[in-house]
Amino acid sequence: MSSDFEAYEQDFGTVTAEITNKIGRIPKLSGEEKTQLVLNVDKQLEEVRELLEQMDLEVREIPIQSRAMYNSRLKSYKQEVEKLEKDFKRSRIAYSDEVRNELLGDDASSSENQRAHLLDNAEKLERSSRRLEAGYQIAVETEQVGQEILANLHGDREKIQRARERLRETDANLGKSSRILTGMLRRIIQNRVLVFILGAIILLTIILAVYFNLRGH
Repeated sequence: MSSDFEAYEQDFGTVTAEITNKIGRIPKLSGEEKTQLVLNVDKQLEEVRELLEQMDLEVREIPIQSRAMYNSRLKSYKQEVEKLEKDFKRSRIAYSDEVRNELLGDDASSSENQRAHLLDNAEKLERSSRRLEAGYQIAVETEQVGQEILANLHGDREKIQRARERLRETDANLGKSSRILTGMLRRIIQNRVLVFILGAIILLTIILAVYFNLRGH
């Protein structure tokens, strides 16, 4: 699983490097050329988000003892994407001095006000996005904790079941041993009774023999 995660990491690094380069070029362009580059960056950002989702799924499959390290790396990648999206929003409404003068002329001050207003709206959207992302992260972490708890409970349940099976086997063995001991004790008592009866018969026979012998004389 970690090899798949690292493969996604390599793709992530390649795509984000391209996005960073293109974001730096956007303010220097205008018209159709700028529109096409903006669309291209937007598509690549969507690709990066899909890579993050794939990495998130891979992290969930990694053993718990190794998961913390990958979660930390994934968190830093999400922060990097947040920064790229923020820079991208700014670049879409930003112009280099040369392009601004070419497009606006005397209306530069008015454009600056519009740009400030747009930046303010972008900041508000960014804050909302961060709150949503934080909520999503909490939900993911809660799900992971729940899965770990369920796994532990399942393990405890299996241990309890095995202990119950051993107790049943022990009870069965004790019952069998008790029956064997009871039978042995019964046979011992029977043997002693037989010995006593035989002894009494022999003694009686001896007494009778002596009696008749003396009587005959």
